Amino acid sequence: MHPESPPSSSPTPDPLRVPLRTERRSRPRERFGLFWDLLFRALRGSLSRVQSFYAAVGIFVTVGAVLAVAGTWAFAELAAHVQRGATQQFDDAILRWMAAHQTPWLHVVMLQVTALGTGVVVMMVVAVAALFLWLTRHRHSAALLLVTTSVGIVINSLLKDVFHRQRPSIFAWGTEVFSSSFPSGHAMSAAIVYGTVAYLAARLQRRHWSRVTTAVVAALLIALIAFSRIYLGVHYPSDTLAGMAIGFAWAAFCMATLEAIQLIALRRAPQALANEEPPASDSLPPEATRAASRQK
Repeated sequence: MHPESPPSSSPTPDPLRVPLRTERRSRPRERFGLFWDLLFRALRGSLSRVQSFYAAVGIFVTVGAVLAVAGTWAFAELAAHVQRGATQQFDDAILRWMAAHQTPWLHVVMLQVTALGTGVVVMMVVAVAALFLWLTRHRHSAALLLVTTSVGIVINSLLKDVFHRQRPSIFAWGTEVFSSSFPSGHAMSAAIVYGTVAYLAARLQRRHWSRVTTAVVAALLIALIAFSRIYLGVHYPSDTLAGMAIGFAWAAFCMATLEAIQLIALRRAPQALANEEPPASDSLPPEATRAASRQK
């Protein structure tokens, strides 16, 4: 008989290396798709080299602020041109072209498309998406969607009151409108809601092609809603461009803020990973997880 070897003390498992059988959201994911590469690829890649937890959080907040400032600057420049009348000739020319190319079947299609940007439809999309996120324990994502949409509505109302641009009168409107023209509420709401929903959906997807598909579908939907407002004669092109610019600026800032919140939430609840229990907040990409773990 061989003498029994003394029991070896097994090292404490690294909670970040413990396979999570019940929580797929904490497993390593593939790289972001094309759309998300443009927004966060460089940002998230830098997290693997960041030694400070607070620096990592600061990077997300800073980049979000930069995107917000860039979008706001683009909106302000366009608004200044609109107020000076510099865009009027271009706006009128586009609307006259639209008037000359009206067709009954396309008019019906544009009515259906523009309905996707109305307040009732947008709020229903937000309510259903937020409920799903909350029930699947993505509480920070649900809160982000609600706050982003609510504040976006307030911003649009304030901007309309400030500029108070009259609606186009090139040809008869194809739908009813009740507020001023600049910026387009439909274009802004579409950029905020559908852009944010696509971002949150891509965070949960594991395959590259599915993320790209989600981004492309969202971008096409936003563009179609903006185009429908021009085709129906209720907005100038500059109205929709301004709405999308300020909408994307606000949404991008909120997206970056969510990433920073996730870093903070992960740092505060590391034991949930060790016990193979999903945390109450959303998961993070592996780069952000490693950056936060170095500060424990």
